[in-house]
Amino acid sequence: MSDKDSISGTIPTVPFQRTITLEPRSSRAEITVYANFTPPQDPSHTTLLLLHGNSSHSRIFAPLLSTLHSPLPCSLLLLDLPGHGASTNSPDPTTYTMPGYACDVLDVLNHPGIHVQNLIIFGWSLGGHIAIELIPLLGPRLKGLMLVGTPPALGAEQTVRAFTRGNPHMAAAGKAELTEEEIQAYGHETCGPPRREWLVDAVRRTDGRARATMFDAFNAGRGIDQRKAVAEWTGLTAVVNGGEEPFVDLGYLDGCAWGNLWGGKCHRMERLGHAPFWEDPERFVPYLVGFVEDCLKD
Repeated sequence: MSDKDSISGTIPTVPFQRTITLEPRSSRAEITVYANFTPPQDPSHTTLLLLHGNSSHSRIFAPLLSTLHSPLPCSLLLLDLPGHGASTNSPDPTTYTMPGYACDVLDVLNHPGIHVQNLIIFGWSLGGHIAIELIPLLGPRLKGLMLVGTPPALGAEQTVRAFTRGNPHMAAAGKAELTEEEIQAYGHETCGPPRREWLVDAVRRTDGRARATMFDAFNAGRGIDQRKAVAEWTGLTAVVNGGEEPFVDLGYLDGCAWGNLWGGKCHRMERLGHAPFWEDPERFVPYLVGFVEDCLKD
């Protein structure tokens, strides 16, 4: 593991103290991690892990974290998925699946340079699916799960019901090669306003094999039964989406069984889309803070 120390605020993606590159294990990628803590942590301490979506990277969370009026009562950990952001492409593209990503994340969490024991996960879009895959892998270490833009599903039959297929940008989510027009549209439409050129650069940088492999594996049913996982898990789960979500069928989410749903309902933020924490971080902060605080009460 190489540890590239930085002064807080100098990292171009997120305003955190350290950038750590985890060296590859066998055929896997080098993973770049952003943390606001120095291990070892007290075993009783809790860390919030934020997982980004398809063809994005950790910078997507920077406005949300910068909007916090006071520090969260937990440590913060972010990473760029293999094939995304500052992490390297995977030498073996077959690892670009939701279970494969989950194994990568677990390696990060168990790495002696990180070693997180108690965990809350905020997963956006693909990041949420990875978080669900981690439920059986983490066991009692997982204290809470916040899902944004993530419909739990397995296989083609469920994904057809879970996603809004009429959206013209859905097809780009699973394409290895994108035209410049598709790159521009995907970068802006998946996140919504405010428009930033780095959102487009993130799509352009992403290993196209990651999109194609992940999407094919998802439709083929590779991974755990996500609906069953969230129905049987008794930890606290928050489901927060934009009321104008363009890709996910919100009615599908309302119809899912949830083992322990925060607030007893799936929350909708009016006039916001697929990334409400990006579009209006000020409005999203109370959801994040309230959920983290409730997780820490248990």
